[in-house]
Amino acid sequence: MPRPPGICSEDFGLRIKLWGWPQHDSASASGLEGSPLGASDLVALCPRRQQAGSRHSAVPPTSGESLGHARVAAHISTVSPKLAVTWLSREGTEIRDAVRPPGSLDACFPREAALLAAPCLALCSLPVMPATTRPPTSPPPRGAVDAPSLEVLLNSNSFTVIRDDAFAGLFHLEYLFIEGNKIETISRNAFRGLRDLTHLSLANNHLKALPRDVFSDLDSLIELDLRGNKFECDCKAKWLFLWLKMTNSTVSDVLCIGPAEYQDKKLNDVTSFDYECTTTDFVIHQILPYQSVSVDTFNSKNDVFVAIAQPSMENCMVLEWDHIEMNFRSYDNITGQSIVGCKAILVGDQVFVVVAQLFGGSHIYKYDESWTKFVKFQDIEVSRISKPNDIELFEIDSEMFFVIADSSKAGLSTVYKWNNKGFYSYQSLHEWFRDTDAEFLDIDGKSHLILSSRSQVPIILQWNKVSKKFVPHSEIPNMEDVLAVKSFRMQDNLYITLTRFIGDSRVMKWNSKQFVEIQALPSRGAMTLQPFSFKNNYYLALGSDYTFSQIYQWDGEKKIFRLFKEIYVQAPRSFTAVSTDRRDFFFASSFKGNTQIFEHIIIDLSL
Repeated sequence: MPRPPGICSEDFGLRIKLWGWPQHDSASASGLEGSPLGASDLVALCPRRQQAGSRHSAVPPTSGESLGHARVAAHISTVSPKLAVTWLSREGTEIRDAVRPPGSLDACFPREAALLAAPCLALCSLPVMPATTRPPTSPPPRGAVDAPSLEVLLNSNSFTVIRDDAFAGLFHLEYLFIEGNKIETISRNAFRGLRDLTHLSLANNHLKALPRDVFSDLDSLIELDLRGNKFECDCKAKWLFLWLKMTNSTVSDVLCIGPAEYQDKKLNDVTSFDYECTTTDFVIHQILPYQSVSVDTFNSKNDVFVAIAQPSMENCMVLEWDHIEMNFRSYDNITGQSIVGCKAILVGDQVFVVVAQLFGGSHIYKYDESWTKFVKFQDIEVSRISKPNDIELFEIDSEMFFVIADSSKAGLSTVYKWNNKGFYSYQSLHEWFRDTDAEFLDIDGKSHLILSSRSQVPIILQWNKVSKKFVPHSEIPNMEDVLAVKSFRMQDNLYITLTRFIGDSRVMKWNSKQFVEIQALPSRGAMTLQPFSFKNNYYLALGSDYTFSQIYQWDGEKKIFRLFKEIYVQAPRSFTAVSTDRRDFFFASSFKGNTQIFEHIIIDLSL
């Protein structure tokens, strides 16, 4: 990068270089292209060094200080017609923020100088030269102030870090050279305020990455030199890759040291980044101060609701998403006895909630617009449902059904159907098997139910289109004591999860003939294994009574779920995904503690 002529004063390996042609009465003192300024026009004072011919005395170091003192340098900001001086604090190998120096302004000439406390670099007597006498090779004046150009060199030192606002106050700085150091880290706001800077060199340092938008304040940048650095061309370099394509500045080649496929290649030549430069996380959004065993979500009239079963409080709490406060607030409360499940059913513009209870029978409530609350609509016969454990909603041939899995020996898992007036019992599935869960799924275009039980392996029922009933089809062998079965799809493939309290829980895949195991997850004490997805990110939430709950994420390359995050939920009973306002949430119900709402967030690794 070309450098203008000037005068250089050195101290402790640090150089401050000024480029300017001050006005002077003597013709012999006028600046000549390529020659240094006269000593009477610019005087650089340091503790043990004095410019030849200077009229000013050097200021000795104060007692106990030496030239190697931590505070060593001055940075200069010109304000016509006088020279304002700021200094740069050097602490160890870090370039820190600039501050106004203490001390007197009359150490040189009272009107033309500023002097730093020792050890120091004092710059005196720098008036402004009219544009008519400026050499033709000088840069044009910038802005309304006709000020001399400034160049700062911090070459061949041992700096490793440049902190935020390291060059604060140097508003008219045009040339900044920080070459041949050991700089590894540059803070995002290191160059903040340098809007007049035209040339920046960071050549021959130890840079492997630059923070996003580190050059955002450099509105006048013409040339950037990054040679002699080897960059990691991973996600953290993505912003630089895009910036190089958009900037009008001339930028040297940026060489990559990694990843292996990009080694010794130019960042400009990287065709694309082969992987997503984002990751995800789950962070606490809201804590509900009550216990719960299940959470269901539904949408009505462009609003998002959740229904939470609270057996200890004998409530089915309905919450609504508040678009202003950006949290979930209470909307209605359905009271009952030992409520273990609340399932919303939407039929046209009508909203029903099936409330499953351990005592007093189960009921169906309907939302009444005139009362703006849910009112009892229908009872579910006690003779069929004694100990409800799960409610599953599904639709076949445009007809609405739901099934209640009953876990008592005396109860019957029963399918109910909507008949335009209410829900009536449509089919009893089987008895004496203590069903714990029912899952509806489509297998090869046909409707099926999978019933899990504490007393037998899961059985698969298939919908018979002639009789319009579910009939036994097959079973999932060697899977005793399954608490729940949940289904999900990834890339058109059908999977199921099987939750087991004792032994390993399973992930299985349909292979056009049967479900085959693809992964076993240690799950002692597990009561739920829930699949869910947000924005093409697929997860499993495994809740255990004995340890931390675990969230697994699908690894598309290895084709397995890998442990992603652990969360603490006391006695978790269900996990439910809820989306609203382009935000995604994850409800974790707890039988012994607070109900927690986590938000699924996207983290940009290129930041």
